[in-house]
Amino acid sequence: MTDTARVRSTFMPSQSAEALLAESASDGAFATTLAKGLVVLEAFEGGGLLGNMEISVRTGIPRPTVARLTHTLAELGYLNHDARVAKYAVGGRALRMLHPLLAGIPFRQLARPLMQDLAYSVRGTVSIGLLDGPSVVYVETARSGDVGPHTPDIGMPIPVVRTAMGRAAASTLPEAEAERLDRQLEAADGAMWASHRDLYRDGLRQCAERQFCTCFGDYLPAIHAVAAPLFRQRDRSFAINCGIPAFRLQPGQLEDEIGPRVRALAESIRALGVDPEPAAPRVRPAKTNTR
Repeated sequence: MTDTARVRSTFMPSQSAEALLAESASDGAFATTLAKGLVVLEAFEGGGLLGNMEISVRTGIPRPTVARLTHTLAELGYLNHDARVAKYAVGGRALRMLHPLLAGIPFRQLARPLMQDLAYSVRGTVSIGLLDGPSVVYVETARSGDVGPHTPDIGMPIPVVRTAMGRAAASTLPEAEAERLDRQLEAADGAMWASHRDLYRDGLRQCAERQFCTCFGDYLPAIHAVAAPLFRQRDRSFAINCGIPAFRLQPGQLEDEIGPRVRALAESIRALGVDPEPAAPRVRPAKTNTR
């Protein structure tokens, strides 16, 4: 699989509509039609055009139902219909849903100049992510020029299990939520959990011991990354990472130089006046130290 394909493979809803609806079958207040519509919108996380059949395959929602939902979403402006190819793309109205979230995270704009300085210095990317179930979503990012095959952008999700930023964000969770996340990660992708569980737990251990963790190509082979937990704020977990093309790194540089710099950056962001909840990174047993 190419690096581009690896990135695209993460742009899938965290649960199929079938699984989501099965979990909520006993909830009389659960609005199934609304849930299906939101799942349809999530199918577009990777961007581009999708037809009703493609959406049906991605979500598990029957095609006739998808057709009604996409028509409704297009009428409301959340999707645009391209009649030439009979496919849909996300409409401009969907941007309104993003703004209230970003407006509620004002520290990211204060942090951006500090992030940009580090990005230029190491010739990579520096991003802040928000934990969202089995994914962590970029809410701010800064980069230098050529950063390789992965170009982070606001709103882009990446998997928690396979990334330094996901592991760092998960390390801020209280124990009960951490255990719930473990179950969620296994349910979302059992194969990924089985193959990366030990690396994930080792990342949590690294965060507890030195306040940052490393990731040597677990997500994209060409990109090595380091991430530090930021804080918990109103039940939301944030982390900051730095990704660098592997060919630019010397042996040991990620652990000995970049990691401490990202940790120091996290400390500087916390000093900007953010009021986080007190939470210490947790330690979970790791069965392997394989990078």
